[in-house]
Amino acid sequence: MKNLFKLALMLSSVFVAYLAVAEDAEPEKSAASSEVAAEKKPVDQIVQNVCAACHAPDGNSVITLNPKLSGQHPEYLLKQLYNFKEGTRANAVMAGMVANLTPEDMQNLSQYFSEQPIALAKAKANGKGSLGEKIYRGGIAKTNVPACAACHGANGAGLPKQFPRLASQHADYTYQQLKTFRTGERANAPMMMAIAAKMTDAEMQAVSDYIQGMR
Repeated sequence: MKNLFKLALMLSSVFVAYLAVAEDAEPEKSAASSEVAAEKKPVDQIVQNVCAACHAPDGNSVITLNPKLSGQHPEYLLKQLYNFKEGTRANAVMAGMVANLTPEDMQNLSQYFSEQPIALAKAKANGKGSLGEKIYRGGIAKTNVPACAACHGANGAGLPKQFPRLASQHADYTYQQLKTFRTGERANAPMMMAIAAKMTDAEMQAVSDYIQGMR
């Protein structure tokens, strides 16, 4: 009986010691969880710190050489962010901006900007019946340039996961991208590189202006 009593007493002591260790460890676990939570920045904070200066807080950039991000397909935005990060879309400024973004950050940013309403705009000269409209809707037969509408839709809304929304995009930005596709400076869309290679500056400017006025 004495041996059983001693054994019971020993087990009780071990159990009490275990509880004491567990209680001491719990604050450390809680502190670690708090630290991880603190590292997760809300999307609006990332927008202000990383995106707003060039693209505006709502994605409707006022600098016409910087694209409007608002209303764009999240899948397209996410692909571009990954391309910048991987270097498959060359842009020194954007490469620096995405360098410290996590996959979750990029996913959240893409979703955030896709949900912002796009600010509509007007074409400067290429309205109905213009060269810009003819290129967008019918292409350029003599050089085998396909209609933009074939991929980006009759109203410029694009196709999620495949082709970006173009409607109301800054003409200056669209024209700039067409030129970089033509020179190969932008090489993350082979189809666009092939199309732009067949276009003149005047044709690029006309269709870019028409796109700016689309709704």
